[in-house]
Amino acid sequence: FVTQIIAYGIAGYVTGRLRTNWTGVHGDEVHFRDTAHGFLVWAVSAVVSVFLLGSGVASLVSGTAQAGANLAGAGVGAASAVVGQAGKDQAQGPGLGYFTDTLLRPADPANAPAQAGNPEREVSRILARSLKEGEVSQQDQDYLLRLVANRTGLTPEQAKERLDSVQKQAKETAEKLEQQAREAADTARKAAAAFALWAFASLLVGAFVASLAATIGGRARITR
Repeated sequence: FVTQIIAYGIAGYVTGRLRTNWTGVHGDEVHFRDTAHGFLVWAVSAVVSVFLLGSGVASLVSGTAQAGANLAGAGVGAASAVVGQAGKDQAQGPGLGYFTDTLLRPADPANAPAQAGNPEREVSRILARSLKEGEVSQQDQDYLLRLVANRTGLTPEQAKERLDSVQKQAKETAEKLEQQAREAADTARKAAAAFALWAFASLLVGAFVASLAATIGGRARITR
């Protein structure tokens, strides 16, 4: 607002002060022409500003809105990506690791050879998929229970209890990330809307100040 007032105040005053002195024109007509001169100064400078700065401002606003949209759509998918990041294989792509694990999954984890794969990465992919789908399939759950029991020495009941606890924690983490993403998206949308409203209001102030300053400059020119 201060920039608009100072810039258009000076521009409008100089425009009114340097205009050609009109003779034989009614006072109301002089006032109208001065006002029109000031308004034209504002209009021309606004058009020039749009060409010079429009792309940057548009990128800022659209970038803010796009960031908000991306955050809003992140949700559980973002949490799944975080949880399953270790399970990505550049050679297979981010979406095939789970199916590859399913294809090569041993019938009994206790009898699987040491070079059969990375159990931690496989479990990460299963958990990531369960977060995305909302639940662990019965096949995956049975396999995880056998794998956990084999790796930790827990009884099947203890393995089931640990698996349920980890699933609950992972789901709570995903819900927390989703809520944070929605809040960030809402904040970004509000910031973009506020910026647009205040920018529009400042343009109106600039138009008013330029028109008023032009009449002041015109009166100063007439008296000399």
